[in-house]
Amino acid sequence: MPMKIDSVIARQRVDDLDAAIPFYERLTGRTADRFAFAAVQLASVGPFLLFSGPDEAVQRVAGVSATLTVADLAEAVDEAVAAGATVVMPAQPTPNGHRTVLRHPHGGVYEYVGP
Repeated sequence: MPMKIDSVIARQRVDDLDAAIPFYERLTGRTADRFAFAAVQLASVGPFLLFSGPDEAVQRVAGVSATLTVADLAEAVDEAVAAGATVVMPAQPTPNGHRTVLRHPHGGVYEYVGP
C-alpha cells in the first residue's frame, strides 16, 4: 500500500513571533502551542509552524519547505527513497515521536514526522 501523508504543516519565518501569533490564531481559530528548538522560538498554530530567532539558528528550520506527518515514518522514508528521495538527516527521536529530513528528487526539502 502506498505511503499516505496525513497532514502538511506550512513553515513561516516571522520577525516577531509575539506579534505574529494573534493573526494566525484568528486565521485558524486555534491557540498557539509555543516551544523552543536550540535558539529558535516556534509556535504551532493549526497548519502553520511559525519560527523566529537569529539568522544562524533559524537556518536549520528555514531550509525545510514543510513538515509532512505520516503514520509510519520508516515506511514513508523507505518509499520516498525508493522513488528517488535522499536522506538529508536520518530519523531521530523528538518529544512528539521521530523526525527525518528528505530531499525530494526535484529539489524540495521536507521534514517527515511520525511515530
